[in-house]
Amino acid sequence: MNHNEIDALVDSFIVNKARGKVEPRVQKVVVRLLRDLFKAIEDFDLQPTEVWKGLEYIADCGRAHEVGLLAAGLGLERFMDIRSDEAEAKVGLRGGTPRTIEGPLYVTGAPVCTGNVRLDDGAEDDRADVLFMQGVVRGEKGEPIPGATVEVWHANTLGNYSFFDKTQSAFNLRRTIVADGEGHYSFRTIMPAGYGCPPEGPTQQLLNKLGRHGRRPAHIHFFISASGYRKLTTQINIAGDEYLWDDFAFASREGLVPKVNRITAPEQISARHLSKPFSAIDFDFTLYQQREAVADSEVDRLRAIG
Repeated sequence: MNHNEIDALVDSFIVNKARGKVEPRVQKVVVRLLRDLFKAIEDFDLQPTEVWKGLEYIADCGRAHEVGLLAAGLGLERFMDIRSDEAEAKVGLRGGTPRTIEGPLYVTGAPVCTGNVRLDDGAEDDRADVLFMQGVVRGEKGEPIPGATVEVWHANTLGNYSFFDKTQSAFNLRRTIVADGEGHYSFRTIMPAGYGCPPEGPTQQLLNKLGRHGRRPAHIHFFISASGYRKLTTQINIAGDEYLWDDFAFASREGLVPKVNRITAPEQISARHLSKPFSAIDFDFTLYQQREAVADSEVDRLRAIG
């Protein structure tokens, strides 16, 4: 079949058969996706076994709870971020903290905290590098945003996330921090490790066929929000990681690799009530004010409930 014939066939399946109330946008999207799929099947002469294996692969991703991982690994999540960046630039929004992907490992319900916050439960004190991170949440003109919400989550020293890793305590390395009256936030945690896709999972199986690895550099995720401002989804990456600029999820960006300061001075170690050197990161977040001319930055998607 040629492409015009395929277009007519899809219309006969989807548009011409409609008898009930139609949601126009859903119909338009389904028609477009089916046309593109049918054309790919025709152009590549895909055989029925290949098509069914593709459908089975999608089902496998669902059963393995790896749909979000696959979306990151194929660049879909990064592509949506690129489009959001372009939309903001068109209305003059530039210079804020870069956004980057949420990933599949956020969990709702993390404890809400103020003041000096510790994210880790101490289970890895014998092997973990202590990390202190602090900064200020600001608006476009540099003004501090009092009471801004800083949601943070990251992996442990084995690259595993609490909730999904049942050996960890509930909400380990996850908190919702309320910034103080000057927009300042701070927390103590441990230096995270990067992680890889489950080696036998469907995402890595496809990456293998594409000649790609499934590794991510060490990173810390954030949601930053405040009333009247656009929500920011971002993460900072740890400088020096082997996969810093080779992230399988395409999430590394300039402006999101802060300097990691190694603190070895005895007086500073003592002041933190520690017995060994530690690391420190200073990082400010800049939010844009809400704009009617650009779509809401809040993403409605299914997330794990803690």
